[in-house]
Amino acid sequence: MFLLLVQAISLLLVPPLQSYHLDNAFGNPESVWNSLYYVVLLLLFTGAMLIIVRYKVNWLIQAIMAVAVLSTLVYVLFGLAVLLVPSVDPLIAGGVSVVLSLLLTALLIVYPEWYIIDTVGVLVAAGASALFGISLAILPTIVLLVILAVYDYISVYKTKHMLKLAEGFMDLKMPIMFVMPRRWGYSFMENNKGLPAEGAEREAYFMGLGDAVMPTMLAVSANAFLSAPPLLGFVNVPALGCILGTLVSYVVLMYIVVELKKPQAGLPFLCTGAIAGFLLGCLAAGVRPF
Repeated sequence: MFLLLVQAISLLLVPPLQSYHLDNAFGNPESVWNSLYYVVLLLLFTGAMLIIVRYKVNWLIQAIMAVAVLSTLVYVLFGLAVLLVPSVDPLIAGGVSVVLSLLLTALLIVYPEWYIIDTVGVLVAAGASALFGISLAILPTIVLLVILAVYDYISVYKTKHMLKLAEGFMDLKMPIMFVMPRRWGYSFMENNKGLPAEGAEREAYFMGLGDAVMPTMLAVSANAFLSAPPLLGFVNVPALGCILGTLVSYVVLMYIVVELKKPQAGLPFLCTGAIAGFLLGCLAAGVRPF
């Protein structure tokens, strides 16, 4: 499951990223204002993408997405290199991560088959979750998740501009999402016709990377900022509660998607499950979350 892979990799990335002081995406990790800054940047980015999609400036979308993917891959592959070979020279690890990131980004552009998209998607989502999760403390992260859950609800069910944005990315065959085929032999490159009409049979299910990143950020933040009993050597009890809560809410979400046969806003489900699981984990561990 892509969601579980993203969560596991992001938690494993926390120590190497912190050891190289890559936990300063925001100035003060305790400030709730960071959440508001994040939302403002997200709104500006979404607005810019909608304008670009509206006027079909395809090369600009591809360029922006390629730079975003490439830069995130460099961080995550560097962290994985340090994690797997702790004694590696940082210059060597950096060089290898840059080369591999360039290759993966080029492959995503030239041959965007579903398994390439999913492989890059897992790495990008894990890297983004780890980088933001270690830079935001618990309270700002929860505030951010609540705001984004409300925003996702509005953008999917009310204004529906998120669906238009998803269609624009899929037309380019370079979507920033996970592709989950329903049958062997499915080809995203050959069968991609945009999001299926309401009630229509699907050849694949699609999940935005943000649906994996946002709840995972809370698990990473819990692991980085809370002193709680560790499990499995790299995850504490509140973070594990967050993971379990996210997975339960994901099952509920997918059941609704299958039954209703139309796109659903993921974050209202996933963020709620993540927060509930986190709070139960704090209760089980006997730690105060704030």
